[in-house]
Amino acid sequence: MAQWTSAVGAAQLARLLGSQQDRPAGPGTRRPPAYRALADGIRLLVLEGRVPVAARLPAERELALALSVSRTTVAAAYEALRGEGFLESRRGAGSWTAVPAGNPVPARGLEPLPPEALGSMIDLGCAALPAPEPWLTRAVQGALEELPPYAHTHGDYPAGLPALRAMIADRYTRRGIATMPEQIMVTTGAMGAIDAICHLFGGRGERIAVESPSYANILQLMREAGARLVPVAMADGLTGWDLDRWRQVLREAAPRIAYVVADFHNPTGALADDDQRRRLVDAARSAGTVLVADETMSELWLDEDVEMPRPVCAFDPAGSTVVTVGSASKAFWAGMRIGWVRAAPDVIRSLVAARAYADLGTPVLEQLAVNWLFGTGGWEEAVELRRVQARQNRDELVSAVRRELPGWEFEVPRGGLTLWVRTGGLSGSRLAEAGERVGVRVPSGPRFGVDGAFEGYVRLPFTVGGAVAEEAAVRLAAAARIVETGGTSGGEAPRTFVA
Repeated sequence: MAQWTSAVGAAQLARLLGSQQDRPAGPGTRRPPAYRALADGIRLLVLEGRVPVAARLPAERELALALSVSRTTVAAAYEALRGEGFLESRRGAGSWTAVPAGNPVPARGLEPLPPEALGSMIDLGCAALPAPEPWLTRAVQGALEELPPYAHTHGDYPAGLPALRAMIADRYTRRGIATMPEQIMVTTGAMGAIDAICHLFGGRGERIAVESPSYANILQLMREAGARLVPVAMADGLTGWDLDRWRQVLREAAPRIAYVVADFHNPTGALADDDQRRRLVDAARSAGTVLVADETMSELWLDEDVEMPRPVCAFDPAGSTVVTVGSASKAFWAGMRIGWVRAAPDVIRSLVAARAYADLGTPVLEQLAVNWLFGTGGWEEAVELRRVQARQNRDELVSAVRRELPGWEFEVPRGGLTLWVRTGGLSGSRLAEAGERVGVRVPSGPRFGVDGAFEGYVRLPFTVGGAVAEEAAVRLAAAARIVETGGTSGGEAPRTFVA
């Protein structure tokens, strides 16, 4: 059985290699041999995630023709990559990309920062903002007023409170997607929703197609569920999804599930347009793949002139292909662990039945609080506060990073909560380690890839602004200097900083 899960054609690989910008050589620096430059180019594409891990590469002769180089050059490049652990081969199965053993995905950077560290460490690890008061307090007060009737019951509602299910269904209907309460299950956050979906459809050993990069916590959840992740590289910049790649992967790898964040993608901030959504749903339907659409960022457009596309499920009128996941965590507050699934009624029934062996249900008080927000207009006002705060943070963070780290590259997304930054050739993992030494916590790119890709990236969330954003950029620049020189921060301890 072949060890690869996708393939990169010769013409496609040649285009990707051609898009790499050559860095000017310093005085007296000699250019590397052609085979070495080719090997380095392919290695960089793998580390950046533009060529997925476990992707079959073209045959030597095909790539030589596409690049107009000798077959000997390609053969030597492949041999160098094999020696470095970035390529594996087997007679009759071809050669496919890999990441060297001993390079595990970094484990630090996304879990919540301990409260005792808040005084000296700027936390850019968690893409979550403080609660939009006074709406959290008002929602909890409203929930307490509605609680007494529920207190006389056992309190277990595996599908969610009927009132909240009806409210969520009505919100989809008002978006133009006719939805019944029977198509909704309330979950403990989006993570709880996706965990339930993976266990229902995935099973241990099943293939799941994921964007590359993708949301780190979801990737880890799927790994722990025993899934075989099949990465599909994102298109360059904020253009989003390469549908030719998606169609190829869905056809050849036949994954049981595909997971996408079409609305202000985490971490890149890309927004899929209507045509991309339609074509992706069609490709998933043709392949018999369940398409899980994560909408947790869908209400966080930050620029006033953004025209939001239709929901992914709008292109699946029969409801047989798309399963939608939503949440209050990003748009409102991460501490409000309320999520939901929208799917066909038979899928919801299966999810609810399986829940008896998991968590039985979602806390009643939090459900009542979200229901109060939806029913009173408080949700819309709170989310608008969230947009204003995130927009200001984004603009201030972008300005600070551009000033302190002019060699770092990124495109400014028009929504969401994250900035995906190419670090000028520096190791994202080493930057994360150096950052903790100088008082800024940042997740490295490999957290968002499969098997160590995206080493040259970090993710910066829009969770700090003003003087904190300025100081964060200063500390990131200090971390970059440590990585560049292999030295230290000069012995200066991070300053205590109070936001």
